[in-house]
Amino acid sequence: MTALSRRSDFLAANRGLRAPMPGFVLLVRPRDDGDPAMRLGITVTKKIGNAVVRNRMKRRFRALAREIIPNEGFAGADHVLIGRAGGIERDFGALKSELVKALLKLKRAEG
Repeated sequence: MTALSRRSDFLAANRGLRAPMPGFVLLVRPRDDGDPAMRLGITVTKKIGNAVVRNRMKRRFRALAREIIPNEGFAGADHVLIGRAGGIERDFGALKSELVKALLKLKRAEG
């Protein structure tokens, strides 16, 4: 799983499928370029907290993604996790189950 770094990739993902959860919002956009690799982007705005809080949240999201997205994610798609204010206090197990639930919800929506 590679990381998204270009702003245009994040903006393109914003036009894809969306699954809001209490701790985060998951965006998924199939790239349709024939490459089965999954890419991950993480965004946590300054509204969430200072740098220490934002970096801790990003570390938690990276750990979640490493564990769940390779098995449950969409092949050949960009996955973006956007941090929400309630995400930093949430239990890691709760975030984990929410991510699985969000991915299943998007798979049903996609058909």
